[in-house]
Amino acid sequence: MRILNVGMVQQSCGPDIEANIRKIEANVRDCASKGAQLVVLQELHNSVYFCQTEEAALCDLAETIPGPSTERYGLLAKELGIVIVTSLFEKRAPGLYHNTAVVIEKDGTIAGCYRKMHIPDDPGYYEKFYFTPGDMGFNPIDTSVGRIGVLVCWDQWYPEAARLMALAGADILVYPTAIGGVGTDPVEEQKVQRQAWQLVQRGHSVANGLPVITVNRVGHEPDPSGNTVGLDFWGYSFATGPQGEILVQMSTDKEENAVVPIDLDRTEYVRRGWPFLRDRRIDAYGDILKRYRK
Repeated sequence: MRILNVGMVQQSCGPDIEANIRKIEANVRDCASKGAQLVVLQELHNSVYFCQTEEAALCDLAETIPGPSTERYGLLAKELGIVIVTSLFEKRAPGLYHNTAVVIEKDGTIAGCYRKMHIPDDPGYYEKFYFTPGDMGFNPIDTSVGRIGVLVCWDQWYPEAARLMALAGADILVYPTAIGGVGTDPVEEQKVQRQAWQLVQRGHSVANGLPVITVNRVGHEPDPSGNTVGLDFWGYSFATGPQGEILVQMSTDKEENAVVPIDLDRTEYVRRGWPFLRDRRIDAYGDILKRYRK
């Protein structure tokens, strides 16, 4: 068996960026001490989730890649001898920004990047104001621990994204995430939404015969405009095996670290029994490229 020990860091974030990063570093060290070879961080982990409002000055949070964060997390990865999946607000050029995952190799170098492709625009999640959709496609990132299919948050609702990563040879699907509920939503409605969020990703796992790692932030973040009650991030970070089986699931209200062993060779066994890739009718799927068929 090819076992990959994956560390997952679920934490809350505050307005003090340096404090957030120090907490991340401590949590990554904790995962490494427990045998993690790969550590996955949540979406936009350096700061609060700033997309609750549309404010141009918040673009000052963006940074270049390579830049200060890739250097700092690179030093940490090299010190610990692990691979780290980070999630950064990228400044590509003046006025051009992306929501970008950066995979840091265990020698501290950048193994590769993925720019978030699907960009939401909903109350409390005004990401289209800040982020240009990705233009790097759906390509796994080669690392010393395997081929990592990194997707980001809103991407996790789209089976096409997961499928394309699988078809490109990903060993594992990884989703840095920042999702939660609006406090005015009924508790039961938030529970249904949270279950749907997990269920669709378990479906990607089943349909592609791949493990899934999803790491979400947790805790309440107020709306700086005061127009809403803010967001309550779900936590609920989880990992599945290649048949969608839950391997670890975190709480909805606590900061937690976990290290989960993933058997990468199990994909071969599962796909032999459930040969979905063999039986795909690629000759009949042309209409998938249409927005709507009616």
